[in-house]
Amino acid sequence: MTGKRLLVTGGAGFIGSNFVRMALAEADIACLVNLDKLTYAGNLRSLADVEDDARYVFVRGDICDRPLVERLLREHDIGTIVHFAAESHVDRSIVGPDAFVRTNVVGTFTLLEAARTVWGDDVANRRFLHVSTDEVYGSLGETGYFSETTPYDPRSPYSASKAGSDHLASAYFHTYGLPVLITNCSNNYGPYQFPEKLIPLIINNARQGKELPVYGDGRNVRDWLYVDDHCRAILAVLQGGRPGETYNIGGNSEKQNIEVVQTICDLLDVKLGLLDGRPRRSLIRFVKDRAGHDRRYAIDATKIRNELGWKPQVRFEEGIQKTIDWYLEHQDWLDAVLDGSYQDYYARMYENR
Repeated sequence: MTGKRLLVTGGAGFIGSNFVRMALAEADIACLVNLDKLTYAGNLRSLADVEDDARYVFVRGDICDRPLVERLLREHDIGTIVHFAAESHVDRSIVGPDAFVRTNVVGTFTLLEAARTVWGDDVANRRFLHVSTDEVYGSLGETGYFSETTPYDPRSPYSASKAGSDHLASAYFHTYGLPVLITNCSNNYGPYQFPEKLIPLIINNARQGKELPVYGDGRNVRDWLYVDDHCRAILAVLQGGRPGETYNIGGNSEKQNIEVVQTICDLLDVKLGLLDGRPRRSLIRFVKDRAGHDRRYAIDATKIRNELGWKPQVRFEEGIQKTIDWYLEHQDWLDAVLDGSYQDYYARMYENR
């Protein structure tokens, strides 16, 4: 990663902001351009601690804006693209799938075309890393794991749009020789996650004594990956991954959703005390299951471990403690998201620069 010049798309989102912070702190970065449209999930408050770093450039813009993307690649002499930008919430994709197709499919296509145009045949030391999800593989039974050769079987508009973007990225390697790498990760959790997602939603509701909604019977299984571990994996793929290859990134921490919710309840009972003498587990309410709700995900991360030496460092028991502590200690960040004031941060900090 010596002296790299990066374009990071979606760097104001959950995983993207954690990656930007880690890359600037731990990698030899000459320039990092963060291109983010700042839709509802983009939060520049998550990057307040790096915005004065001379190597960091924020640009508010759409990945579907090809002239803008090409201009950024040229102006900043970008050699590495890390593509996080995506609509990612399954529930929202069920209600409004059109935004998912535009951002996840058309946006990825636009980035690939821009890179192909600007880089041309000069691709020897360049990388286009497309960050994707294990949801493209569909649903597992009680046994087995997703590997890089598992057939795609997406079940929601979100996962279908990510599957389409994966196929486009792979095709650009095979057809044009663009140095594309693809990563498919399991469920991330950790600091700065938008509170529509399970773990921050439950932490916030349980802290306040609100009901804790759990889909179906709560027995759906996910492989939980602490976000810092994911970011380290991405850095490892950028450093040593082979163009044209896919790397699955998993936390080796399978948990039923109900287990996750109960764990959060128990930890908050210890940290904050009971609610009027009642344990927070009493707030759990089972609700109608999500349409097309996949039963189980689990990642086989053997390839990235054997080829690049990566493995998760943070066990779920440690990661969930750290995550709860972070949200309790950053109530101002959470309040700004919940009341919408986080969306004013761009105007205050960037418009008059």
